[in-house]
Amino acid sequence: MALKETRWHGKTEEEARKLDLREFMQLVPARPRRSLKRGFTDLQKRLLRKIERNEPNLRTQCRDMVIIPAMLGKMILVHRGKEFLPVTITVDMLGHYLGEFIMTRKPVSHSAAGIGATRSSKAISAR
Repeated sequence: MALKETRWHGKTEEEARKLDLREFMQLVPARPRRSLKRGFTDLQKRLLRKIERNEPNLRTQCRDMVIIPAMLGKMILVHRGKEFLPVTITVDMLGHYLGEFIMTRKPVSHSAAGIGATRSSKAISAR
């Protein structure tokens, strides 16, 4: 059984990688298209230069960067607020923002209640 080929707007990964920015903008929804049409900020331009140079350990705090075809296959460390977490860019991510794939809040995991947290635990000695 052959693996199903992933397509984005009817284009294979190789075809999507060859798209220039104008053609890409016609395929993405309105909000990212508007962001791209306005141009890149200085931080976004710096990230794109690092991508073009194939620098290892790409780290960025630029969570509002639209994922473009030039980023396909790259592993980018995106800032979470406290640490940088890795994101590997795939075809399905095109047109989305980097920040969508790294949550800024950790899931809460509660353990057992501490001493004094409940009425019955006040009677237990803390030794």
